Amino acid sequence: MESMDAVSAAGEIDFSLLALFLQADWVVKLVMLGLLGASVWSWAIVIDKSMLYNRARRAMNRFDKTFWSGQSLEELYQSLSQRTVTGLDAVFVAAMKEWKRSHEQNASSPIGLQVRLEKVLDVAIGRESDVLEKNLGFLATVASASPFVGLFGTVWGIMNAFQSIAGSKSTSLAVVAPGIAEALFATALGLLAAIPATIAYNKLSSDSGKLTARLESFADEFSTILSRQLEARGKR
Repeated sequence: MESMDAVSAAGEIDFSLLALFLQADWVVKLVMLGLLGASVWSWAIVIDKSMLYNRARRAMNRFDKTFWSGQSLEELYQSLSQRTVTGLDAVFVAAMKEWKRSHEQNASSPIGLQVRLEKVLDVAIGRESDVLEKNLGFLATVASASPFVGLFGTVWGIMNAFQSIAGSKSTSLAVVAPGIAEALFATALGLLAAIPATIAYNKLSSDSGKLTARLESFADEFSTILSRQLEARGKR
């Protein structure tokens, strides 16, 4: 009979998500709020990066089409240098600036110019790569830390459940259920934050790597083109 009363009392407890949060200990509430905030911020990063990478791919495709269309490098440089550039445009403009600056100063060493061009290209690629990878570290942190943060909330909730048992000197389900439910809710929030962050981090890291590889590939091709022009000028 006592068991039936305990089940009936447990059935009267509000187990809605809002009720579980409001009934939780302040430490568990902080854990829940932190995990919810991390999850929301992770989704904001995912959306922002997805849009950024789509724009970057379209811009790279446009630049490739223009660059290999036969337009002179000088004309392309003049058209791009008048505005803020990113991606392949930025890499091209940075190299052309060094190329023009060296020739305006009558640089006498082709080898020195080639070295400077390679350094400029490396710096430009690094700068663009930093933009592409910005905030991905936060996703990695959320992916790895959220389950443990949720586990901490779980342990704390179970501790509260045992304290309730000790205080009431009863092991009825009505006494244990709220604390256990809070603990499981914290675990669920930890997984809710970690699983999407893990998937998104792997996908976005792969996309970022592919875009960076395109920057490096273009830099190698453009460096080869400028090297040929240096050799041609040296034979005159």
